[in-house]
Amino acid sequence: MRRPFAPLASLSLVAACASDPTVYPSLAPRPVEKLGFEEPAPPPAAPAGPDAALDATLAANAQQRTTAARDFDRAAARADTLVRTARGAKVGSDAWIAAQTAIADLDALRSAYGDTIDALDELARTRAAALQPAYPALDQALAAARATARSQTTRIDTLGAALPGA
Repeated sequence: MRRPFAPLASLSLVAACASDPTVYPSLAPRPVEKLGFEEPAPPPAAPAGPDAALDATLAANAQQRTTAARDFDRAAARADTLVRTARGAKVGSDAWIAAQTAIADLDALRSAYGDTIDALDELARTRAAALQPAYPALDQALAAARATARSQTTRIDTLGAALPGA
């Protein structure tokens, strides 16, 4: 038995193959492809509002830094005197050992000052982890503390280089 719809089905299949072979999709860039792959500019950061607790912590840290820097400066003056005394002395003499000990004491005092920088770094890391905006007073305190630490390192290096056998 023949099916009456068979010719109709074959006719629809032939019609599907009868499309125009000269018409191709456009290779021109689409509008979305013209935008590029750059990341969009981030929105400007909101200014940090006053933070009384952080300001109090920064004030306490500033006091600690001042005390540590003052202790370092006093010890550095003493070490400078001992190094000048040891310049003409032999390596291993009492004057040389006293100067070396004074320089070692400076390293310990610089480490105490470094602890205050670590506390500031921890405050900055905590704020960054919480996605809080930068706090200008904290940034200024960090910059000043790091500059002081660099100057302390330079002073220790200078005193150490002035000793014989260094």
